[in-house]
Amino acid sequence: MTRAISLHDVSKVYDRGARVVDRLSLDIEPGEFLVLLGPSGCGKSTVLRMIAGLEEITEGELLLDGEPANDLPPSGRDIAMVFQNFALYPNMTSRDNIGFPLRIETPGADHRPRVDGTARMLGIEDLLDRFPAQLSGGERQRVAMGRALARHPSVFLMDEPLSNLDAKLRNHLRAEISALTRELGVTTVYVTHDQAEAMSLGDRVAVLRGGLLQQVGTPRSVYALPRNVFVAAFIGIPRINLLRGLVRAPLDGAMTISLGKQYLRLPEPLSQDHQLLRVQQGREVIVGLRSEAIRIAKPVSARPGEVALTGLVEHVEFQGHEVLVHFNTGSHPAVVPELEAPRPARPVRRRRREGGTVLDRLRERAGALRAGPVVVLEHPADAAPEPAPPEGRLPGDLIVRTTPDIELRHGMQVPLLVDIAHLFVFDQHGERICPAPARLPDLAE
Repeated sequence: MTRAISLHDVSKVYDRGARVVDRLSLDIEPGEFLVLLGPSGCGKSTVLRMIAGLEEITEGELLLDGEPANDLPPSGRDIAMVFQNFALYPNMTSRDNIGFPLRIETPGADHRPRVDGTARMLGIEDLLDRFPAQLSGGERQRVAMGRALARHPSVFLMDEPLSNLDAKLRNHLRAEISALTRELGVTTVYVTHDQAEAMSLGDRVAVLRGGLLQQVGTPRSVYALPRNVFVAAFIGIPRINLLRGLVRAPLDGAMTISLGKQYLRLPEPLSQDHQLLRVQQGREVIVGLRSEAIRIAKPVSARPGEVALTGLVEHVEFQGHEVLVHFNTGSHPAVVPELEAPRPARPVRRRRREGGTVLDRLRERAGALRAGPVVVLEHPADAAPEPAPPEGRLPGDLIVRTTPDIELRHGMQVPLLVDIAHLFVFDQHGERICPAPARLPDLAE
């Protein structure tokens, strides 16, 4: 049996007023595999622990199969949880660890058939008589999963179960978890900060930041239509190219987005999404281009909807099956402060200027509101010298994914073609304004 989970405006506030989860509403269907994704410290594990009953819900309501469950003890929720640190009893064999919750539920019963069946399912029959200290990390994680699976729970909660394992083992166990949960059909909530796990495992992905739900949807929809610049930059390898742009929409000419020394000319006739950009005339925006939306080719080979740029090769990353090329196109990267932080930066309180008029104060306040809580764009190039790249950041403003058969070297000037159909435009607050919310790009294009 599996069950539905509903969170209605759920919040978690600790004693000192720290709001870890803020008015989270989420419905999880029976048998669904939902991934909670976000940076460390954003409230993912707290949500999981509130569902399990290990954390008290400060505000809001938790429903299990439509029934209120806020006051249900953990033992009454029929939920099993796998922790990040395995949490195995060191003085018990694998058999005893797997059978421990069964002995608590029904003392005196013979649990060997269920323990043996669970071990066969996980491929650890030959490990049942070993202690945790005699097992590798992957074997311990299988035993921890077996302890949860042996109970035949209606909900399966996993709190970053693969984060302590090496990359090869993570990939292997990821495939095992996917096959196992689909075979059992158990509702599963999986917490991770690894987007590769989220995109490959989840039926849906819920992205959190600072305790706030940023977006929820299928992996394809979250990648193809990120709601804001945080989601766009958090999901995708390599990270999406974010550039500062200026919309120019003359009545008697083509609409363009200036990127500094070059510009993107929007194909005519304008699509409905691009027509909506007219209201941004003269305003700075954030242009988002994923690496696969750009290819190395001459303008004469442009397909419909592609526009030309040129780039100077700054760095080449050979990945084996592909090459990531860092180009300098004369564009200005959009600076998104603390993008990987678990929560947005708090707005800076400014002292009231002495002697200023009421109109001056209103202007300052309006400017602060326009700046927005997510995105801070650089100052225009003519107002200040171009800042040096942050320490650890590779040079260039545009990363392009290409095939290893194209040989490039530092300093080469290369023609580029940008597929405008896969262009993202965000406003200064980081909200997506193009494509419009109702449109899902055709990824087969």
